[in-house]
Amino acid sequence: MDKKLTANHANPQKVSSAFHLVRRLIGAYLVISWLTVAVIIILSLVAPNQVNSEAWVRGIIVAITSILTFVFANRTAAGKPRALLRLRIVVIVLLIAFTAVLFFLPLPVWMKVEQYICTALLLMTAILIFRPIFMRYKEEGRSEST
Repeated sequence: MDKKLTANHANPQKVSSAFHLVRRLIGAYLVISWLTVAVIIILSLVAPNQVNSEAWVRGIIVAITSILTFVFANRTAAGKPRALLRLRIVVIVLLIAFTAVLFFLPLPVWMKVEQYICTALLLMTAILIFRPIFMRYKEEGRSEST
């Protein structure tokens, strides 16, 4: 953990454990999204009526964005303040997108359940990264490339 991120905090261990939880939540989101792509492939072969074109497109988009989100979460945990800003932006955008998809896309029921689970993981992440211990971060690393 970068000292410049923990300098403003009375308890760096508390911050570190919060970062660890964020990484685990985003890691779960990554695993679930890629397992969903695998399920889409398998169902396309054995039960094609359980997969539609929207499921394919949504599954691939979610899997790709999960990688990006995971990279930002790891960089944030490594003490990169700009990565925290990026993580916050991506998580909020994803929450809006997931909510819109759940209301407007005709996805199979099994995939709607997966989307609700991913939304819950991202919502828990958002609650954590906008907590006061995270809000005290200042962008001191403007010149560093993150």
